[in-house]
Amino acid sequence: MQPATTPETGSTAAVVPTIRHTVPWRVVSIEPLPNMRLRVSFVDGTAGEVDLGGFLTDPRVVGTVFESLRDPLAFAQAAVVMGAVQWPNGADLAPDTMYDAIREHGRWAPN
Repeated sequence: MQPATTPETGSTAAVVPTIRHTVPWRVVSIEPLPNMRLRVSFVDGTAGEVDLGGFLTDPRVVGTVFESLRDPLAFAQAAVVMGAVQWPNGADLAPDTMYDAIREHGRWAPN
């Protein structure tokens, strides 16, 4: 029978590998801007602007989770949650769609 060994304290790096992002579209930072816009940066360094002005002022947004984001104070509460842009009310944006448009055009404006 082999003697039991005690693992070294603080050696979790040897047990659990470092988390590496495998997709480029994970959001790492955002900055709310005036006029319902966001500055967004992704894990691979891609960055650009998301313009939600046209989307949020569309009458089809009435009664949806996005309607409250018309208030600049609510809009400014955007945060990065698990690699996506999310607001406290549960509204969120698809990071892969933003990434593709920003990578190609430098901005994304959903309709």
